[in-house]
Amino acid sequence: MDFHQLLVFSKVVEHRSFSKAADDIFLSQSTVSSHIHALEKMLNVNLFDRVGREIILTPHGERLYQWAQKILLLKDQALLDLNQGVAEFRGIIRAAVSSVPGQFILPKMVKQFRTDYPHVTFHINQSSSKLVADKVLNGFVDFGIIGEKYESDRLHYIPLLKEKLVLITSKHTEIANPVRINDILHFPFVMRNSGSGTNAILERYLKKHHIAKDKLNIIAFTDDGQSLIQYVMQDIGISIISEIAARDYSNNNLINMQEIEDFDDERYFYLVYNKNKTLSMIAKLFIEKAVDIV
Repeated sequence: MDFHQLLVFSKVVEHRSFSKAADDIFLSQSTVSSHIHALEKMLNVNLFDRVGREIILTPHGERLYQWAQKILLLKDQALLDLNQGVAEFRGIIRAAVSSVPGQFILPKMVKQFRTDYPHVTFHINQSSSKLVADKVLNGFVDFGIIGEKYESDRLHYIPLLKEKLVLITSKHTEIANPVRINDILHFPFVMRNSGSGTNAILERYLKKHHIAKDKLNIIAFTDDGQSLIQYVMQDIGISIISEIAARDYSNNNLINMQEIEDFDDERYFYLVYNKNKTLSMIAKLFIEKAVDIV
């Protein structure tokens, strides 16, 4: 049993797929299978049950995975302790992000981090805040960045940035200031799908002001923040979105951005990680530096 075999095994566990693990570490699927078979033969246990096209981790596989994570982490720590140099430190960081952090926060963090660790590779998945939290909980990624908290004893949140939501309209739509929530109810409205942090905050605000969600004249739902802004720019509807996402478009005179009176609910974007997941050294370093590089 060597480090490479343990790495291959860990990738199969994390991807739940021999083929996806092979793509991740640039090996053929047959080579990945050979490594797993060699491990099973040496340990004299089955690490996976093959059920049709699915692979399911056995109890022996679960125990080996925990040991593999600790051993691979110890190897990374040893390399750092032997002072090979941070510029030569290599690794993969897996992150999941919701739309606003994925477009406006994480790119800057990656750029800053790679000035010190230029050989690190990032694998980034973008989805709704709820799905990001689920990926962190299930150990599919090292961390997530989202705009909403989902409570779990296994999740630890680090506040990164504070912001608020704003109203955006096309350049052809004028709403007199001060804007009140009742002023926008008859306008066509473009809404983020449920599961987004923006949606959760807006629904709380409506509930606080005793306004049913169906009072909004919703004409479209979308998962993607950039698409939502395009709908607004085309004068299809108005919307309420992150100020961070709206700022550049407003500064470039592509949309109108206005504050809503009494809508002073601020939110944080959080980095979230699973306290029970053994992280690689490079992932731990990113998390430790996150507040300084955001």
